[in-house]
Amino acid sequence: MFEELFMTEIVKLAKVGDASKLRTYFITFVLGGPGSGKGTQCAKIAETFGFTHLSAGDLLRNEMSSDSENGVMIHDTIREGRIVPSEVTVSLIHKAIVSSENHKILIDGFPRSDENRIAFERIVGAEPDLVVFFDCPEEEMVKRVLCRNQGRIDDNIETVKKRLKVFNELNLPVINHYSGKGKVHKVNAVGTMEEVFEKVRPIFAALRC
Repeated sequence: MFEELFMTEIVKLAKVGDASKLRTYFITFVLGGPGSGKGTQCAKIAETFGFTHLSAGDLLRNEMSSDSENGVMIHDTIREGRIVPSEVTVSLIHKAIVSSENHKILIDGFPRSDENRIAFERIVGAEPDLVVFFDCPEEEMVKRVLCRNQGRIDDNIETVKKRLKVFNELNLPVINHYSGKGKVHKVNAVGTMEEVFEKVRPIFAALRC
């Protein structure tokens, strides 16, 4: 009964001869501001609990570095701290989901707005089974982003402040939406990587997916 409550049905267009396969996925959205540590925690969750970790940001950056027609647009949008059009991001995420052989999916850093959320539910045809929100003070997020020095075009003080403003205006309504459905687990993201993961562990240890 527990599994039936939490599992999401998505049609995977993977052909075996002329037959389509119906795949069942457990989808987790992982949300938090820039520098909240969600990417680091997703890597730990994936390793410990056997999830496939899909980073919306990484998918966009990979597309940005390709020769696709969307690459330049994505580059300019991210550099300015704005949100990439929902259809572009959702199509990349959807492609990654249906290409996965794993039914347990972590989607890191998405949706970033209600528009993203609605586009995901419309295009993919599913809601998340679980939403994990890493709650972190703004000053701590700014410090972390500026210290990580990964050479990303959006890791500078001006862009970080824009991203935090966008997050507060657009991402929090998404969290409130799913909170109203009882799907959100809020995690205090202050502490070392291991300290934060010990707050995350019980959430996933309790799942039977």
